[in-house]
Amino acid sequence: MARHHRFLMGCFGALLLSALMTACTTEPRSVQVPGEADRVRILDRMEAQEEAWNEGDLEGFMAAYWKSDSLLFVGSRGPSRGWVTTLSNYRTSYPDRTAMGTLTFGVEELSFAGQDHALMLGSWRLDRTGGLDTLSGWFSLVWQKRDGDWVIIRDHSS
Repeated sequence: MARHHRFLMGCFGALLLSALMTACTTEPRSVQVPGEADRVRILDRMEAQEEAWNEGDLEGFMAAYWKSDSLLFVGSRGPSRGWVTTLSNYRTSYPDRTAMGTLTFGVEELSFAGQDHALMLGSWRLDRTGGLDTLSGWFSLVWQKRDGDWVIIRDHSS
C-alpha cells in the first residue's frame, strides 16, 4: 500500500510540476502603462487650473475635478464629498479676486499606478495683496482616466 501511495504522490507531484512550468512559460499579458501624452495631459490640466484660478474663474478651476458626488476633497477642515460641495467651499473661502490671490503650483512627482490612475505630489502657493497673508501648502492628488480624459478624483490639500 505504501508503494502505491508513493506512486500516486509521485504522479501528482509530476502533474503539479508540469502545470506550474506551463503556467510560467506562457506569455504574460501586456499591461498598458500610460505614456508621455498622458503625462502631458495631466500637467496641462494643472496649468489650466492655475490659469483659471488666476483669472478668478472657479468653475474653470474645477474643470479638472471629477464632476461627481463621489469626488473626495480633504482639507484643513476635514473631508468633504462632491464636486458641487467642493466648488461651494472654494467660493466661501475665496469670495473675491483679492482673497484668491495668484496661485502657483509646483509639481514634485507624478507617477502612474496602472493604465488609468496617476498619483501626484506637489505644492501650492497663493500670493495675495490687500493686507492678506500669502498662503502655501502641499497637495496629493489621485487622477483617474474617465471617459477618455484625466480628472482628479481625490484631493488632499493642506
